[in-house]
Amino acid sequence: MFYWFYGYLDINIFQYISIRAGLGFFIAFFLTLFLMPKFIRWAKAKKRSQPIYEHAPHSHQVKVGTPTMGGIVFVFTTIIATLLTAKLNNPYVVGGLLIIGLFSLIGIKDDLAKILKNKNDAGLTPKQKLFFQSLFSLVVIGALFYADHTTTLFVPFYKYPVVDMGLFAFVFWTLVMVATSNAVNLTDGLDGLAVVPSIISFFTLSIIVYITGHAIISNYLLLPNIQLAGELSIVGASFVGALIAFLWFNSHPAQVFMGDTGSLAIGGFMGYLAIVGKSEILLLAIGFLFVMETVSVILQVGFFRLFQRRVFLMAPIHHHYEQKGWHENKVIIRFWIIAFMSNLIAILSLKIR
Repeated sequence: MFYWFYGYLDINIFQYISIRAGLGFFIAFFLTLFLMPKFIRWAKAKKRSQPIYEHAPHSHQVKVGTPTMGGIVFVFTTIIATLLTAKLNNPYVVGGLLIIGLFSLIGIKDDLAKILKNKNDAGLTPKQKLFFQSLFSLVVIGALFYADHTTTLFVPFYKYPVVDMGLFAFVFWTLVMVATSNAVNLTDGLDGLAVVPSIISFFTLSIIVYITGHAIISNYLLLPNIQLAGELSIVGASFVGALIAFLWFNSHPAQVFMGDTGSLAIGGFMGYLAIVGKSEILLLAIGFLFVMETVSVILQVGFFRLFQRRVFLMAPIHHHYEQKGWHENKVIIRFWIIAFMSNLIAILSLKIR
């Protein structure tokens, strides 16, 4: 809409991506601040609360009755802010909106099943989740192929593509989006734990897609130049604004949880940003905290099946430190620090090529 003002009313300022990204940020931020209290009141009245996992640390029993599915609010405000500020004929923007909306639908289905049956394991089965995540990822990847998005693979600290994946990109990109979506979902176990690392990661990835879409800056930093990709940073900025506002209500002690509705959408879009910005491998550093949480679960399950022994007191790893006696806030803030430092390293790697 704001770009329409530039095109038809000759308001020059709205041609700049940075200006519209800023507008998207504040629209999503204030809209989330306005809508979230209303959602919390509605969810409490309808008893839409998160069933607490029976094997979770005992301290989590105080969270009983906390409303969930708050992710539906920040997903909605992100989409609205994007519709108002971005070019809607841009294929990367359309793909971003699709991945956010479709992955959120998976989460809505899963959350509603858990709420209605009041059981944490009553949602979609892992196989069902993987099926829908893979299906929706392939839909968006098909749109990327239609937009002629390059299938070359880049690695950090090296300025040339290492391989052209060709049709194998369908498999690799699906894996990136599905894995990232589930990694964020696993991390979302403490108040605000997944939110701040997601904000930091979106900030980093939005900078990267802006740079790759800018011919001069990408050439200076020896990064690939992806025409039209810069517009996607507006969606990233809008998501950041919505998540910062959500943190106001999700910080300890949380007034609302995002649920799978939010975490699956966050992870899916994070993977999509990395794909568009040719940062699929760099995503391991950008989302290092999410990788750490996922690896802890894989190690725990694998070792127990092979040796009937546990590596951690409880997995994911944030529960391990709770069991060791760390207060929830200490775990959260220290994990935030890890996320910040890993993203700082990722940003520094852009210049070292």
